Amino acid sequence: MPSFKIDTSTAVVFVATAPEPKMVNKKTGERAVDRDNPDVGLSTVGLLVSDEGEGNLYQVTVPETGYPEGLTPGTPVVVTGLKARDWENEFNGQKRHGISFRAVAITPLGA
Repeated sequence: MPSFKIDTSTAVVFVATAPEPKMVNKKTGERAVDRDNPDVGLSTVGLLVSDEGEGNLYQVTVPETGYPEGLTPGTPVVVTGLKARDWENEFNGQKRHGISFRAVAITPLGA
């Protein structure tokens, strides 16, 4: 499915939740890895994006090499390469769908 670039150049972006490893299987502890670089694990970071009077919370997947250690809630950040993609799957006979968000990097503002 195609992905769409999201322009955050006019937005104010803050970390809402600290990075956590993205898991493929929570029972086995298998971590999700980057398709392009299987040696790099993926993490999920909650971002609060506020633009033109509206604020939204996004769970964004980012490679663990794309953010610094110690990224904490409340930190203003710049997001590089943010894209959205719709998804759909079937689990136990139930169809599910949504939008996933992925970024190349998340950098503290002024870093």
